[in-house]
Amino acid sequence: MSIAVGDKFPAVKVKRLTDSGMEELDTGALVAGKKVVLFAVPGAYTPTCHKTHLPGYLAKADEIKAKGVDEIVCMAVNDPFVMNAWGNELGAAGKVTMLPDGNGELTQALGLEMDGSGAGLGTRSKRFSMTIEDGVVKSLDVEEKASEVTVSGADSCLAHFG
Repeated sequence: MSIAVGDKFPAVKVKRLTDSGMEELDTGALVAGKKVVLFAVPGAYTPTCHKTHLPGYLAKADEIKAKGVDEIVCMAVNDPFVMNAWGNELGAAGKVTMLPDGNGELTQALGLEMDGSGAGLGTRSKRFSMTIEDGVVKSLDVEEKASEVTVSGADSCLAHFG
């Protein structure tokens, strides 16, 4: 069963690469006491994710943060090294936090897995966006097709804030 509006965001330990090296991050702590927009992509460097989804949030980061959002987070079932390289390549620093879900544990806790084995991807995250306020999901928009950015993109996110 998928997470829903009103549910508490799960606390899962993930690994991420920082300037200081590999660190463990508790996702519950990431969203505690803040307003966070989290969007997930099926995979770093995959066409729609690389050309549309992440770039849209990078372009609109200032507008989204002007709506009272403390942090914008991009999650993918990719390892910390790939997520770090992808964020560096697209200039995410200071705009979007790159969150690797290397083992897919957060995706599974959210109940938002998809089977990408037909494309050689294995189990990945569905494409979605959510707004989380102090650890509680306030909005959730899941794409029907993983290859499209219709309800989970930056413009749709902005529409939630009026």
